[in-house]
Amino acid sequence: QVQLVESGGGLVQAGGSLRLSCAASGRTPSRYAMGWFRQAPGKEREFVAAITWNGGSTYFADSVKGRFTISRDNAKNTVYLQMNSLKSEDTAVYYCAVDQLTRTIAGGTSEYWGQGTQVTVSS
Repeated sequence: QVQLVESGGGLVQAGGSLRLSCAASGRTPSRYAMGWFRQAPGKEREFVAAITWNGGSTYFADSVKGRFTISRDNAKNTVYLQMNSLKSEDTAVYYCAVDQLTRTIAGGTSEYWGQGTQVTVSS
């Protein structure tokens, strides 16, 4: 099994920034993609960002392009989501995801999930 632990969520004013982290442990695949999803109250979980195993390619939902960046540190088995220019509509629980295939995450699902971290943007 793969364990994913997110951190870095919290309350921030609109226009502010937050950085989420997610550390993977356990029986991780030798090469795996990582990503982020989010779920706002009353809405379905949606894809936010994904990064290939070597960090060479990244993918973003249209709603966060230009504001969010994703990166990873394979030495630490950790993925980061830097969120800038936050808006009230970014308020959600953010979930870390791991899958062998980047296209699976970018396509809206994943094999492994974290427990989620709350991000609240006040206007």
